[in-house]
Amino acid sequence: MAKKQYAIIGMGRFGSSVAKALSGMGFDVLAIDSDEQRTQEISGIVTHAVSADSTDEEALRALGIRNFDVVVVAIGEDIQASILTTLILKDLGVPAILVKAKSELHGKVLSKIGADKVIYPERDMGMRVAHHLASPNILDYIELSPDYSILDMKVPRPMLGKNLQELNIRAKYGCNVMAIRRGEEMNITPRAEDRLADGDVLVIVGHKDNLTKLEMAYQ
Repeated sequence: MAKKQYAIIGMGRFGSSVAKALSGMGFDVLAIDSDEQRTQEISGIVTHAVSADSTDEEALRALGIRNFDVVVVAIGEDIQASILTTLILKDLGVPAILVKAKSELHGKVLSKIGADKVIYPERDMGMRVAHHLASPNILDYIELSPDYSILDMKVPRPMLGKNLQELNIRAKYGCNVMAIRRGEEMNITPRAEDRLADGDVLVIVGHKDNLTKLEMAYQ
């Protein structure tokens, strides 16, 4: 299976955070910003970095933007540029468009013009968004420290019907299943023989590198 390709437009604090996180997880990332200095700063981290005006349809077309699986519009203060960029991406047929909103009203406009997901940085930190993009099974991702994190992972299809002993997550990935959430119930003392059902959510803690290996294994 080919790796997903991501384009991030806007290399401010949020956009660069998403770009760095996705690159660190091994994905191809195109970073775009109108400021050449910002693209130079990120160029050594992402796959490609270019300086371009995202409100210029021909510029985006020339970059082959429609060939990317997901485009994240992380433009900061310029609401007009954010909206126009989103409209252009929609017209060009980009499969999935995620856009950073500055306010609830901005977000409503973005949703109406075709954004597949609206991101509010106050609630969705760059790291959380990156992990959700890489693996739709990841419902939440919280950093406990610079090295350790906790994630909520919707049980993927290959895990269904298996118990924790059969999955052996601790031995294979060095991560610990702290709890299993089923509907409104939270099992905080999961047993080795507990079998996983569709809709279950695993609460897993571990080193960031180990969590990434687990995510990629069940992407």
